[in-house]
Amino acid sequence: MSAPASRALRRCVCNVRASPSYLRPATASLAHQRTTPRRWASAEAVAATNPKITTIVDQISQLTLLETADLVSLLKTRLNIPDMPMGNFSAGPAAAAPAPVEEEEAAPAAAEKTLFNLKLEKFDAGAKPKVIKEIKAMLGLSLVDSKKFVESAPKTMKEAVPKEEAEKIVATLKALGATVVME
Repeated sequence: MSAPASRALRRCVCNVRASPSYLRPATASLAHQRTTPRRWASAEAVAATNPKITTIVDQISQLTLLETADLVSLLKTRLNIPDMPMGNFSAGPAAAAPAPVEEEEAAPAAAEKTLFNLKLEKFDAGAKPKVIKEIKAMLGLSLVDSKKFVESAPKTMKEAVPKEEAEKIVATLKALGATVVME
């Protein structure tokens, strides 16, 4: 059920509960609705019946975040669970399994990098005002923030910039007296 529909249903139930008894339908059993087990409560019922699971849950809930991460990695290695790649949750049909690659085939050529991170490495002291103005225009920062940004070099300016745009930015700042690196 979608969120707006579930909210509307809850609002209707609240209105029925608040209405006088002579307006309520005779067949409505709101008491039964409150006592029916919920899907999320079923795990709690299982854990309450098994003391071993209850003690494990209590111990895990007392772990810190780092200890929990260590626990997860240890369980993955002990149970041979592969890391699942996150993302690409498309609703389309599953892709066909790739054909097995023979060892005789050469590895495909490395794909050319198209997105770069730009890092302001250093700048000439005499060109500082020009660099600050250019950074202000490029990043949309205030003058004070631009000054702090330039003075804290080396610092990453932009991430995931297309190659053509990155080369233009590097050329512009190089002409002003700054050193920018494409990573």
